[in-house]
Amino acid sequence: MHDKHSPAVDCCERAMPGIRGLAPYEPGRPISDIEREYGVSNIIKLASNESPLGPAPGALEAARAALDDIAMYPDGNAFALKQALAARHGVDAEYITLGNGSNDVLDLIARVFLGPGRNAVFSRHAFAVYPLVTVAAGAQVREAAPVAADGDMPYGHDTRAMAEAIDDKTGVVFIANPNNPTGTWLTADALRELFDRIPRHTVIVLDEAYCEYVDDARYPDGSSWLAQYPNLIVTRTFSKAWGLAGLRVGYSVCAPQIADLLNRVRQPFNVNLVAQAAALASLDDAAHMRRAVALNNSEREKLCAGLHALGLHYLPSAANFVCVQVPDSPRVYEALLHAGIIVRPVDGYGLPGFLRVTVGLPEHNQRLLAALEKVLA
Repeated sequence: MHDKHSPAVDCCERAMPGIRGLAPYEPGRPISDIEREYGVSNIIKLASNESPLGPAPGALEAARAALDDIAMYPDGNAFALKQALAARHGVDAEYITLGNGSNDVLDLIARVFLGPGRNAVFSRHAFAVYPLVTVAAGAQVREAAPVAADGDMPYGHDTRAMAEAIDDKTGVVFIANPNNPTGTWLTADALRELFDRIPRHTVIVLDEAYCEYVDDARYPDGSSWLAQYPNLIVTRTFSKAWGLAGLRVGYSVCAPQIADLLNRVRQPFNVNLVAQAAALASLDDAAHMRRAVALNNSEREKLCAGLHALGLHYLPSAANFVCVQVPDSPRVYEALLHAGIIVRPVDGYGLPGFLRVTVGLPEHNQRLLAALEKVLA
């Protein structure tokens, strides 16, 4: 007999097997959760790789002004935003597909190019959304072994292993550059080596969510490679360096023929009116984004130096976070929560013993290092 408050829902047994086997994506814990559960205040969140500088002032003004029109549907084609993005990437607007965050675009790609009888290839410690959208589409996961722990980019993408995982049923190859949660990255030469081994009938997804933070001259802008690799889709987001995580705006740049297919399954009005206005205004103030990047890269260096001084091992990062190995990571994570500091365990990414730490403002990073020193002592 079923509890009257929990009735039998027989139709759930007929849900697609891939969906029933999925574990939902777990975001970083919000500040309000920790306040309620731990009774602490003055919390800093270093768990979700958000920009501590937030959006450009003009983006906030544009968002507030757009509120006057929220009784109306947004422009379903986002004409102004697509034109601005196209100009930024030196392509026609037909190359741009907008998403409710770049996660939305990843889902669109899976729905178009994956399904039963196909597989997707990605590295073992890559972004958690890749297996989610793959399995949800009914496709198989082919996980490539990562770079060894003692390699130049520990736990990062091993391009040869990825190439060897591809077969005639591979519909999509997902590549995060830089990678989340490791922070590791691939050079232009390494990417070309991989791209040249991927068949033209297989879609390459180059996820550049953290590209703005990279200051390595060997790092390429994937959107400039579309003519050479017509099967390439480059995804970007406004959630990180642009400071608009709460509004959910992402996009892809790809051949118009691919963009046309993505737009056939894209939900109408998937980028709301306020988000479109804020993203467009953000592009008009790229200097603010560059200031956020400069602050991040300076503070990332200081944070890494502080972790080194504590005797902690961390992975090389070109993003706005650092993946650091700590002894007894569950205990350290819990102790940091009690100290009002939220970081991100990455056991779910196959990296037990590591915590991913977002680079914050100088005072945030100093507070984190001080708390770590106390906990480790």
